[in-house]
Formats: sequence, structure tokens, C-alpha cells
Amino acid sequence: MTLLVQPRLVNEPFSDAGLLLDFRFGSRAVLFDIGDLSPLSPREILRLSHVFVSHMHMDHFAGFDRLLRLFLYRNSTVHFFGPPGLTAAVEAKLNAYTWNLLDDHSHDFTIIASDWAPAGFLHSRLFRAQSGFAPKDLPPIPAEGNILLDDPDFQIEAAMLEHGVPCLAFAFQEKIRVNVQKRQLEALGLPVGPWLSEAKRAIRRGADPETTLAPTADQRISVGELLAAEALRTGPGQRIVYATDLAFNEANLERVVALARGAGQLFIEAGFLHEDRRLADAKRHLTAAEAGTIARLADVGHAVPMHFSPRYIGRENELHAEFRANLIAESAPDHSP
Repeated sequence: MTLLVQPRLVNEPFSDAGLLLDFRFGSRAVLFDIGDLSPLSPREILRLSHVFVSHMHMDHFAGFDRLLRLFLYRNSTVHFFGPPGLTAAVEAKLNAYTWNLLDDHSHDFTIIASDWAPAGFLHSRLFRAQSGFAPKDLPPIPAEGNILLDDPDFQIEAAMLEHGVPCLAFAFQEKIRVNVQKRQLEALGLPVGPWLSEAKRAIRRGADPETTLAPTADQRISVGELLAAEALRTGPGQRIVYATDLAFNEANLERVVALARGAGQLFIEAGFLHEDRRLADAKRHLTAAEAGTIARLADVGHAVPMHFSPRYIGRENELHAEFRANLIAESAPDHSP
């Protein structure tokens, strides 16, 4: 079945963590973490509508300036979500520059930044180019459990982890997967076209089966008829989880496994070899073995290790080997905290 988004690591494994979720249909993308963005083209960056920041260590936030520079002279809005302190960090970034050339006639690039904690959103702040990025507090966003974004097609969920500072892991959850079956569509005498996006949205939002669509000016068909003819088939939505920079302790283990449970794809940091477990513990990072254990406990479909420590350049195979050994082990070695 056709996937709604294509996930891709922004950088090679020894560089900054970051995951691009590029939507197959429509000019849109979502980004988990905003470290080094140089591998992304301007076109890819300008597709971004939402950026989710795990924490504000430099290798997860330094790409803000590149995004700002590309969007500055465009009438666009980008939403930022992160742990407590994210809005203050965005404001500090914007305050580092002189904006005397911006006025009411400028392009109005807008940033909306929101701080989230398990109790809900702490506050949100708006920054507009036409006002020189002066901060404006927004009404609180209603708390909806661990959901940061509720889009008609998908949700973004979060879990708060401990890394010496609050650090968020994220899950992309497609609500319902809807795929077009071209043969069945042709059998109904219906064309491929933009109307199918409307049909998919109607199904995802649970529209009445009698809801009518217009494939052409002189054709009408209901959602129920499309489903009955299997011209559109539904299935479980994609679940993609991104977890990086977390200590291997009981609380983190419980939260990240719950977030990743049954995910189709898990992108997880695997920074250190087991021989350097004490160093990993001191830095509140995972070893490759611990990352593999988390992936196994969460029963994910496919796990991708990332964010390796540069100390292992030339030893990447060892990191992958330890990760795989614990991922597939029925009775893994004891790596409990």
C-alpha cells in the first residue's frame, strides 16, 4: 500500500540526529529535530510546516538559522513544538539579529512556538516578520494527552524523557491508511485526479458513507460506493517513532517502549558500544545494545540505529552488530539500568 509519508534521516549516522517526514502528496514535510540541515535542499526545507524539537542541545537545534534565512522573505508559517524552554530559545535566536529592515510591507513569515510537558502545553508564542519578530503570547492550547498536533490525516504524539534535561521522543501516527486501487477505479469509469485526495480525507475523518464526491463535472459517486467496490482500501495507518538522547533508566524505558509499541519504523539513537556503557550512562545516552533492546521490547517492524558517537568512526559495523544482537535475541543479555 502507498505510504502517506516517506521518512528519511537528514544526516549520516555519525552526524546530527534529525528525521524528515516528506509527504508523498502535497507540498508538505515535517521535521523531527533541527540540527545540521545542510544535506537538505532549499526546496525540501521550504516544504516544512511543522518542526518538533527534542531538546535544545546544539546538535538538535543549530539548523534554526538556515530555516529562518530560507523562509524570511516568504509569506509562510512554521510551527515549532518542543520541551519547556523552546519558545525562549526561539526568541533568543530571533533576538540575535537586527530587524530594522522589516516593516508592515515585508513578507510576513510567521513562527508559532509552543512548549509542551506531560501536563499539557505550557504556553505558545507568535513571532511575525512584519513586527520585527516581537513576541506575542497566544492563548493556551487545550491539553489532549500526549498529542502535540492533531491533523485531519495524522497525529504527532510525544513522550517526555530524561537526558539531564527534558527531552522529547516523537511518534507520527497516520489515522487511517487509504490507498487507491487503479484497476477498480477504472472499472467504475472514474479518473485519477485531485478529487481522490478529497475522498481520502473524507474517509479519514469518518464521513458518512452517503457523502458524495465529484470526480468530473458530470460524475458523482459516494464514499460508500468507492469502499464497496474496493476502489479505495483502508488499513492501519503508518506509525513512525523517533527517539534520541535518553538515559537508559526505568522511567525512560517504560515511556519510550510505550510510545514505540508496534510501530512500523523506529529511528533510535545507538551512540556507544557496550564496552563504553559507563561513559554512555554518564552522558545519559544509549548504547547500541540498549537501543536494540528497546526496539525488541517495543516489537517494532523495522528499527534504524542512528546518532553514533564520532569516537567509533571506522567501527560502525560493531555498533550495528551489537544493535542487531539485542534486537533479535529471544533472551537478550542483561542491560537493565
